[in-house]
Parts: sequence; structure tokens; C-alpha cells
Amino acid sequence: MITTRTDDLATCLAIRRVVFILGQNVPEAEEVDGSDPDCLHYLMHAGGHPIATARITPMGDTAKIQRVAVLESHRGTGAGAHLMRDILKDLKPQFTTAKLGSQTHAIGFYEKLGFTAYGPEYNDAGILHRDMKIAL
Repeated sequence: MITTRTDDLATCLAIRRVVFILGQNVPEAEEVDGSDPDCLHYLMHAGGHPIATARITPMGDTAKIQRVAVLESHRGTGAGAHLMRDILKDLKPQFTTAKLGSQTHAIGFYEKLGFTAYGPEYNDAGILHRDMKIAL
């Protein structure tokens, strides 16, 4: 599995459409929010095919990780953890902290990567979330 920063927004959006809009019923207007041009994008390939993506919004010395999406065919394979480790390694020289809003069912996944949950649960696009952070 190979993760790279990418300008291939169309492929990133295609994965996000499958995972969030079709898979989790997130409204398209919330998923495609107009912020993508201001973000860093990552794309993971396996066997020559795109399988996962994430975007980063720079916020000073903090990187806000968003839209982490792994195609269902590659969930449970370690692809998501591999993607996140690659992203965190790539962000480390530029940022001191990374944060994200985790769907509550995924909190344990991010805790295994070193993230710590903070603050109350909140609803985002009809899905319960909790904020998490990690020092880089």
C-alpha cells in the first residue's frame, strides 16, 4: 500500500462519495463543502487501485485531518491505520499537532494510533462524533 499527497481531487471525491454519501447517507452539500481547494489531499493505492483518502486543513501549527475514507473492500486490512501513520509522518515536519473529529464508533481506532479524545459528543451530518488530537 502506497500513500501519497495528491492533486487528484476527482479520485479522492469519488472515494468519499462511495464511503460518505452513498454508504453513510451524508448529504452531498455537506460532504462536498467547497473547502477542498484549501486542503492537502492524500490518496492510498493498493494493487494499483485507489482505496483510501483523507484531506488536511492547515490551521496554523495544527493540521485538521478530515474525510478519512477507506473503501469497504479494504476495511479490516490495516489500510486505514497505514494511511493514518503515513499522513502523520508526512505532517510532522510542518505541524506540531493534528486533530480530527472522529465518528464515535471509530474512537478506538484513532486511540490505537495515539490520539486522545476530548470534549463532548456532537452531531455532524447526522453521525455522532468526538474531537481527538495528537502531538506530532
